[in-house]
Amino acid sequence: MPESHNSDRPHDHGDVFHTHAPIEKMKLAFFLTIIILVVELIGGILSHSLALLSDAGHVLTDIAAIGLSWFAMHQSQKPASKNYTYGYHRSGILAAFINAMTLIVIAVVILFEAIDRFQNPQPVESTWMFISALIGLLMNLYLGLGMRKENNINVKSAVLHMIGDALASAGVIVGGLIILFTGWDIVDPILSVLIALLIAFGAWKIVKQTISILMEGTPKGIDMGKVSQEITSVSGVVNVHDLHIWSITSGKNALSCHVVVNEQVNFKDSQRILREVEHKLIHLGIGHVTIQMEDKDNSHDQDAVCSSINHDHHRH
Repeated sequence: MPESHNSDRPHDHGDVFHTHAPIEKMKLAFFLTIIILVVELIGGILSHSLALLSDAGHVLTDIAAIGLSWFAMHQSQKPASKNYTYGYHRSGILAAFINAMTLIVIAVVILFEAIDRFQNPQPVESTWMFISALIGLLMNLYLGLGMRKENNINVKSAVLHMIGDALASAGVIVGGLIILFTGWDIVDPILSVLIALLIAFGAWKIVKQTISILMEGTPKGIDMGKVSQEITSVSGVVNVHDLHIWSITSGKNALSCHVVVNEQVNFKDSQRILREVEHKLIHLGIGHVTIQMEDKDNSHDQDAVCSSINHDHHRH
């Protein structure tokens, strides 16, 4: 008789399902980022700097990003229901995906504006440009560095926005100094292009990560071959098949598989095997484990039946 076992309980060495959601930090970041936006918009208008206005556009997406992440964190705390048995963790993944796609659109808009500035240069007031960018730099560094160690994908996405803004602001400051001492107004659209490329590169990384999770791809850092090897290294295990590994959300990895054991394994041995497999998998970063156990003689018959009816064992 095959046995089924679902493990999602904490272990002594830590539950990999635990993800600290710094909601209060995100709340503070939301309101401080609004201040940055206002400062850079006023500075961009007064200085006629496209680079600073581009950075303000990036800050606007920061506000949306942080707001969505803040909302997603609240959603992820809601308990699982009959309709959403894994809870609402993936609301955060959807938020991160929307954030990243918005950034790519903003980057394209900035590039078009920069092309127009190359064709029709405008004088830039470097003093206002410098002051506004400096305020943006200091506040973004304060927020980004304060949350950089968090492992939540939404926090990572928001931190990416902030660090990107800080780098952009630093570039604007350098550009303002160059314009101040040389009068080369062409530096402004050049900076805008660099900011747009920075935004697009960072956003694309987030897009790829979120798509991988939504498509239930193998989590980054998980080696399927090593996982299979660890399972079959347990005494009494003959083989493993129908192995699936996916992420419910960032940092919450799950696994389901069929484990074939030899015919000498009794009920007590099977429980020992399950505990050993769980222990090995938790050290590989997989906390939610569902295992279907089969004895060696019956596993071939079951595979034949499953094949004939095109049955998917995933998540039995």
